[in-house]
Amino acid sequence: MRNGLARASLRFRPASFVGSFVALLLGAAVIAACGALLQTGLVAKVPPQRYAHAPVVVAADPYTSLTVDRGADSEEVSAPLPERARVAGDLAARIASRPGVASVVPDLSFPVRQDVRQDHAEVGTQPPLTAGSVSAAGPLLAGRNPAPGEVVLSRQAADAAGVRIGDRIALTAPGGGAAHRVSGLAAPSPLGAGVWFEPGDAGRLSGHPGRVDALLVTPKPGTGTEALAAEVRQAVDSASGAQAHVQVLTGDDRGMAELPALAAGKTYLIGLGGSFGGVAALTAVFVVMGTIALSVTQRAREFALLRAIGATPKQIRRTIAAEAMMLAPAAGLLGAIPGYALARWWFGELVARGAVPPQVTLSTGVLPVLAAVALSTLAALGAGRAAARRPAKLRPGQALGEAALTPPDPGRARIGFGILFCAGGASLGAIASQLDGDAAAQTALGVVMCFLAAVALLGPLIARLATATLGLPLRRAGAPGSLAADNTRANARRLASAITPLVMVTAFCGTLVFLQSTLREASARNVAAAVTADHVLTPADPSGPGLPADTAARAAALPGVRSAHGILRTGVVHESMDNLATATALGVSGNPADLPNVLDLGVRTGSLAALGTARDTVALDKNVAGALGVAVGDRVPLRLGDGTHVAPRLVATYTRGLGVGQVLMPRDALAAHVSAPYDSQVLVAAKAGVQPAGLEGGLAKLAPLATVTDAAGYGVQADLAQELGSWANTVMAAVLGGFAAISAANTLVMTVWDRRREVGLLRLSGTTRRQVRGMMRWEALLVATTGLLLGAAIAWATLLPIARGVTGSGPHIPPTLALPLAAGAVLLTLTATALPTRGLLRVRPLEAGAGKQ
Repeated sequence: MRNGLARASLRFRPASFVGSFVALLLGAAVIAACGALLQTGLVAKVPPQRYAHAPVVVAADPYTSLTVDRGADSEEVSAPLPERARVAGDLAARIASRPGVASVVPDLSFPVRQDVRQDHAEVGTQPPLTAGSVSAAGPLLAGRNPAPGEVVLSRQAADAAGVRIGDRIALTAPGGGAAHRVSGLAAPSPLGAGVWFEPGDAGRLSGHPGRVDALLVTPKPGTGTEALAAEVRQAVDSASGAQAHVQVLTGDDRGMAELPALAAGKTYLIGLGGSFGGVAALTAVFVVMGTIALSVTQRAREFALLRAIGATPKQIRRTIAAEAMMLAPAAGLLGAIPGYALARWWFGELVARGAVPPQVTLSTGVLPVLAAVALSTLAALGAGRAAARRPAKLRPGQALGEAALTPPDPGRARIGFGILFCAGGASLGAIASQLDGDAAAQTALGVVMCFLAAVALLGPLIARLATATLGLPLRRAGAPGSLAADNTRANARRLASAITPLVMVTAFCGTLVFLQSTLREASARNVAAAVTADHVLTPADPSGPGLPADTAARAAALPGVRSAHGILRTGVVHESMDNLATATALGVSGNPADLPNVLDLGVRTGSLAALGTARDTVALDKNVAGALGVAVGDRVPLRLGDGTHVAPRLVATYTRGLGVGQVLMPRDALAAHVSAPYDSQVLVAAKAGVQPAGLEGGLAKLAPLATVTDAAGYGVQADLAQELGSWANTVMAAVLGGFAAISAANTLVMTVWDRRREVGLLRLSGTTRRQVRGMMRWEALLVATTGLLLGAAIAWATLLPIARGVTGSGPHIPPTLALPLAAGAVLLTLTATALPTRGLLRVRPLEAGAGKQ
């Protein structure tokens, strides 16, 4: 019987299920999109290209890990390293001694430029070259292998530089610059190099003497890949201290060694797809359950009639369950189409913005679709069964009479849980206000979800309070306003169904959008106050390797320069709340006592001058210091960009780290632990009375590959560093806000279309079309106002502790962002109400008044 009733309902009254189907489809689309990103992050592999000829590759682990004790169990958490980790070069000899190994080729790649201060100034337009050790070069086309102080060039590089064998070429590398004699020519290497140095020179010029990117191992005839890998593992394990962070890779796993950025890309996809997918799933459950519950409530007369003719409560519940099983799988499968389209666009944007390597492809398997279908079905079943409890429990003789009455207020249990969630959100907000930095930010989701759950549970009471408060001025708006006030007061439950999605739109969009505006404003404020340099040198080519390490020293030697400091930008990893977090680190060259001439970080405790007393010193932003629980004089446990564990002594804390740099260390302490130790900026302070134009010209001649700007140049780069986070938050707000907005419109259309009998009776009693439209318009404004106020309150309660913890001030809410969001919510409500109202008014009053029997 239940399947027959369900099929009959879907066949003869499809309009009753359109709203539920739309909500299920949209929820499935968002979940499928997030699931595709998550699946891609979990399974992404890149087939090796440069390392394809070597069946076994030895490389450092691109992740750093932390073991966290959780009572009787322990859990290992990991984070991608900000820089490329390397292996010891002397490991090659140990591996080469194994019987099955034919050769071990060290891969050491680093960018070099021809020094444009020499005669060939036109090479300044040439891109940087990839250099390496001559041990990885192929057969020479002419000449001989380089001795110390010499270099082998590819024929293409030699032609571009205008040099031949025997000529001298000035090259600038991460480890320094010098003129080298060209000893030979070679074909471009399969490893991508076009410049080769003598092995000792290569290690020194790379900035990582004694370390290599990877070891490429080839077998002797008759030795298989698995056997070779086993021998290499034995050699690696026997190396003291090296085995902990060294991997032996075969197959497609070699691509991770070839492309270390894959680790960060996988982590980003997993984090985005997992965390945002979880929020999207919870949002979808909220929306779907609300829509299904509204649909079941609107069919109360139908279920009452079934009870009156003898249907049992079990049959009513099974009928609703059968309807959900018919709707949810179809909606989930159809939702996969726009979901995968969204995932493809999303993934393409991540690749274009550099968050994911272009070699990675989107994985579109069946698991995201199955997850979307399963979650949609469970949400529909749960919502349907919860909404069917009341009509199923009614006695057959009382069913029709009870269905004609307005549903009672929520029960005590529902009110109790609503108050509990509200108290939980307030408590989390209070706790977050006492936290700093990441700890405060991690509470945001809990605050939002607690308050949204409270709104969903206490919706009818909130709607009744809103109508009692906002209904008073409506009565002064003539007959339409008075009708709107009476209707909303009498149908608070129906009003709550329309308010909840609008609260979600406002809360999610407000939190994500204004969080980013708060961070941007605080970063810009810090940069404006911190960067006191008269001139800033930045690379003319943002995609290039950066400025040579000696640029700051040469700038400091110019007449009229008071001090100059190079800025080596990298990242460090530190522990935060039993997890690993990455912080921006600056390696500063020059005398740290002169640093306030170019960079005023707002020192809070200690002194930056102490950075020059030893390499193992560090200064921290106060939020990072608070997260680590350290004070001046303490040792700070950090992991540098390549995973090296250090414990420098804390000499100062400062307040202007956001947007500038959260960790400050001597440049020499960081240079050996970054992929290519080029400076990202050079900050220059002029002597008193020096003309800016004259000094700017001298700096331009000194560094022809740099752009000379003022302090705003630093701000631009700091802003670009936040661009990806800003874009990600904007997309999240657009996806979640758009989903909630469409669901809100869907709910409003359902509630308006269910009022055919009411509108018909109003028309029969003499109410004009204009008055009906005015009534609906005032009701829509009441819904929009209530939703905006509640959503804004939730967003503010979420943003306030985060803003205070991260920036030390309140949220920054630009009117240029807030007003369009509010106007959009009002316009959405008015449109979603006006269109179905016009459709109702086209029905003749007698037909509309008869309603659905």
